[in-house]
Amino acid sequence: MSLFKKIFSKEKKETLDKGLEKSSASFLSKLSKAVAGKSKVDDDVLDNLEEVLVTSDVGVNTTLKVIERIEERVSRDKYLGTEELNMILREEIAGLLSETNSGEETDYVIPENKKPYVLMVVGVNGVGKTTTIGKLAYQFKKKGLNVVLGAADTFRAAAIDQLQVWADRVDVPIVKQDMGSDPASVAYDTLQSGVAQEADVIIIDTAGRLHNKVNLMNELTKVKRVMQKVVGDAPHDVMLVLDGSTGQNAFEQAKQFTAATEVTCLSVTKLDGTAKGGVVIGISDQFQIPVKYIGVGEGIEDLQVFNKIEFVDSFFKK
Repeated sequence: MSLFKKIFSKEKKETLDKGLEKSSASFLSKLSKAVAGKSKVDDDVLDNLEEVLVTSDVGVNTTLKVIERIEERVSRDKYLGTEELNMILREEIAGLLSETNSGEETDYVIPENKKPYVLMVVGVNGVGKTTTIGKLAYQFKKKGLNVVLGAADTFRAAAIDQLQVWADRVDVPIVKQDMGSDPASVAYDTLQSGVAQEADVIIIDTAGRLHNKVNLMNELTKVKRVMQKVVGDAPHDVMLVLDGSTGQNAFEQAKQFTAATEVTCLSVTKLDGTAKGGVVIGISDQFQIPVKYIGVGEGIEDLQVFNKIEFVDSFFKK
């Protein structure tokens, strides 16, 4: 596997391999059936390959892009053996991911000259939003950064309680108000508190409701506007958390949220319990928004920085 150099530590790579095990096994099993009895990549193989990618939750639009790229290589190379298909697919998928996810990040970094760095987190309930915030807080704190959390998902008491549990577990301060409070007010208080405490990172949890896109848009716009009264260019990132195990439903959520607010990065969770890991490829390509983190296990260390090379390597691991 000469084109794919190892970047992650052995331990992190093993966690990623294990987390994508179901996705990889399902995909490679379908791929081997698609080329069974064939020695050359022809129209039949390409038709079968299209079905493999779509049923692996890569998404129709991204699948058509991959097929088109492989067709170009078939016409250029004239004869392309099916045994080469695995490597060609790896290369084309890595190429697609490279167009959105530049660089080869291996660690949790925050932008330079952004103190405090303000991260606003959006996503529907149940996708692992609060857990992702907690694990991020842990990773940043482990790097010696001062972190403050803001519980601006005020529509569910459970959301505030969950974030409090994570704040206690990670031992970072949290700013919260009663259920039903104005989310923008919580965000404002959090930034004021964070600035006063000289925080390096402030993470704001927001409500996960999609029943009315206009309400969501208005609410998130108001939260941003109020935050900017304290930190002029906040938020520095708006992260959308998606549940990878929901497959095509994650596409729909991404569509709704990107229409409602400017999303700058993605976090895809729960990849370890599903065979739908291909959704990361499709969402990254279709929405042209970088995937920053992926959840590949339940442990506090199992939220990983997304690295396209390591992801593709694990996805194609036999």
